[in-house]
Amino acid sequence: MASVYEGPVQTLIDELGRLPGVGPKSAQRIAFYLLKVAPEDARRLAAAIVEAKERVTWCRRCFNIAEGELCGFCRDERRDARVLCVVEEPRDIVAVERTQEFQGRYHVLQGAISPIEGVGPEQLRIRELLERIANEGVEEVILATNPNIEGEATAMYLARLLKPLGIRVTRIASGLPVGGDLEYADEVTLGRALEGRREVDA
Repeated sequence: MASVYEGPVQTLIDELGRLPGVGPKSAQRIAFYLLKVAPEDARRLAAAIVEAKERVTWCRRCFNIAEGELCGFCRDERRDARVLCVVEEPRDIVAVERTQEFQGRYHVLQGAISPIEGVGPEQLRIRELLERIANEGVEEVILATNPNIEGEATAMYLARLLKPLGIRVTRIASGLPVGGDLEYADEVTLGRALEGRREVDA
């Protein structure tokens, strides 16, 4: 879409358009919504973005979002440290937690293997996962990557790495639709997928 607005308005539209899932028309719609709201509402949104960027970081253990060194799951001594659920993104933890079926700890890869997008194993938090398995007494790793091509490739890669370590390696069952994302799964479907996880053949 060509630049038809002047100065700050076009800058706002351009910046909004850089957000994932926001096309030119959506960016324009959001920009004009923000221009119409009360100044204090716009300032509150701007302040929330700045505060999140300044205060939120990555958990040094599992790479979930955190305020401080460790996230809430890693600080919670009631969680079972022997079982690790490996997910692609922090938002996937929220999806798993909604099921109330999992009481272990998490490890966030911060992505999935995707040669098309130039993402290889070295760009993911795999080395840190191996260190945790070696140092934290992990007995089972649940591979809860998304049931799409990238997620399956990542799960298979991890299974080949982890199987020789003598730990139990499982994959969430296919109660989830292939090609879907954990983020959009309902609690019942994801809960069944966790209950029906299976051993992974590397």
